[in-house]
Amino acid sequence: MKNMKVNHAQKGFTLIELMIVVAIIGILAAIAIPQYQDYIARSQVTRAVGEVNALKTAAEAAILQGQTIVSKASPATGETDLGFTGSDMLGDTPGKSDITVSGGNTSTPTIAATFAGNAGPAIDGATITLRRTATGTWSCDITGTDTDKGWKDSFAPAGCPKS
Repeated sequence: MKNMKVNHAQKGFTLIELMIVVAIIGILAAIAIPQYQDYIARSQVTRAVGEVNALKTAAEAAILQGQTIVSKASPATGETDLGFTGSDMLGDTPGKSDITVSGGNTSTPTIAATFAGNAGPAIDGATITLRRTATGTWSCDITGTDTDKGWKDSFAPAGCPKS
């Protein structure tokens, strides 16, 4: 018989190749995780601002009817509840108490909500405030932001800046 050469080709990955892949995955994760957390915080702020902004319609209707706007389950005579049903981003126990209304019996009320509950650590404690002028113009701002917790100005959506 002739000499038969047996070919032992390499199968699988070497240890150095696997270590390189693990290092690349680690570098990508180190970049991606903070970006993802920023995205989550930005989306939570945008969601909460949208939830609070939706109350402006009920507030306008009550003001035009001469009613006092409130956020409570059983409004008294002459009061109109804004209709907020609660948000897990704005309180530890979602409900009407998550929204604070001041000046509800005037044409210049203020509606405020503070992040708590399931809000991310970077936005926890920040407050969304809607203010109405006597001419009917609403403004929005976010206060109580803490850069030590990780707040970034990019979290605030357009039209509701950090003040």
